[in-house]
Amino acid sequence: MRPMTSPPLLSPSSSSSRLLLLRLLLSRRRSPASRSPPPPLRRRLPLLAASMSSSSSTAATRNPGSVVADADGLARKVAAIRAAGPAKLQVIADFDGTLTRYWYDGSRGQSSHGLLRQGNEEYDAKREELFEHYHPIEICPDIPLPEKAKLMEEWWEKTHALLIEGGLTYEAIRQSVADAKITFRDGVVKLFEFLEERDIPVLVFSAGLADIIEEVFRQKLHRSFKNIKVVSNRMVFNEEGRLVSFKGKTIHVLNKNEHALDMAAPVHDNLGDPNGYTDDYSLVKKRTNVLLLGDHIGDLGMSDGLNYENRIAVGFLNNNIEKSLKDYSEAFDIVYLNDAPMVGVVELVSELCP
Repeated sequence: MRPMTSPPLLSPSSSSSRLLLLRLLLSRRRSPASRSPPPPLRRRLPLLAASMSSSSSTAATRNPGSVVADADGLARKVAAIRAAGPAKLQVIADFDGTLTRYWYDGSRGQSSHGLLRQGNEEYDAKREELFEHYHPIEICPDIPLPEKAKLMEEWWEKTHALLIEGGLTYEAIRQSVADAKITFRDGVVKLFEFLEERDIPVLVFSAGLADIIEEVFRQKLHRSFKNIKVVSNRMVFNEEGRLVSFKGKTIHVLNKNEHALDMAAPVHDNLGDPNGYTDDYSLVKKRTNVLLLGDHIGDLGMSDGLNYENRIAVGFLNNNIEKSLKDYSEAFDIVYLNDAPMVGVVELVSELCP
């Protein structure tokens, strides 16, 4: 697929084009399934968004579900990526809280790690004890990153050891996913279909468990996509379907970035498993335009290992909006609020790859 040679539809030098771009990116349908914060917070969102910048405040007032702090910068990135064409683009996405919804039937949905039940209450309780001990360390801002990284690796490896010792089976994974309170955002399938049609790779990064994530894809989407690769901790099962080991180095919450590709490449026998998609990671690295999707500012590190030319970062701010909106709007090019559907991202990729 050769790069586009026609001039970009949206020129960053045109104010009318910028306005058109913002309307396309920020207009989204209200989903009846959307979980929204209480009414008092919703009423205050336009005032919060209006404090970001003059260019974003107009759009945010029109639609308090989205914030763009630097409209001119975003327009320049869109024009550059569009001009280079889909052959130069890749998508890097977090899984929990990004591809999946934050809320589920009015309460916090489960993560791909949190949904797992071994079928052994003793070991489920032991893993919960590890969470209670290490999670406060994970979110503590006062612990130096090198020290925290060692503790996170310690947590992950202890958890993995409990899964092996407790006799986790693949059947327990299937049943855990079937019983899980987890669902994808509205519009995810449409996004994946659009990207698959244009042969744009999607790298799903997770510090969780690849086998669980792939089972969530199978059960909740009921189809596969040839262009999706899961980069996460991968299990090894014996002939009886019992977990016996993990492949490669541990991917935890503080090393979940593009460098994980180099760690994962030798141990992923079939890239894109279970879809049979075979592509070289070196080819992925040659795609120097990036659309990054995440729900934490730390997710921006997922593209650290790439020598990219342009990156559009899309953030989903699902909770603690008043406290976090300023930081998110400074870190991400576009921020979607209130557990928004994926409609805005679908409109964005339609502009990037018409």
